[in-house]
Amino acid sequence: IDFDLILENLKDLNVLAGEGVSHIEHTPGGARLRQPEPLPLTLYQNGIVFHGPFRPYEDPSTQQCLQDIMDGYFPSELQMLYPDGI
Repeated sequence: IDFDLILENLKDLNVLAGEGVSHIEHTPGGARLRQPEPLPLTLYQNGIVFHGPFRPYEDPSTQQCLQDIMDGYFPSELQMLYPDGI
């Protein structure tokens, strides 16, 4: 696993997802600025915590998630949560 590549690609993906950009959210009394909710990813020596419980690197879903990131894409497992894209 190329952790440097993962971290580099995560920075790029965060920019694409709107990191640091606020959006106007209309409320009954007016409006407010809102930033996108982050999805934390924690890398450990033997696995990750991302969108749920701890997952070891040997788990196929963990390998797919990290491969997606290393390929420069958002993890495919997020498609169900964000069907219109992030």
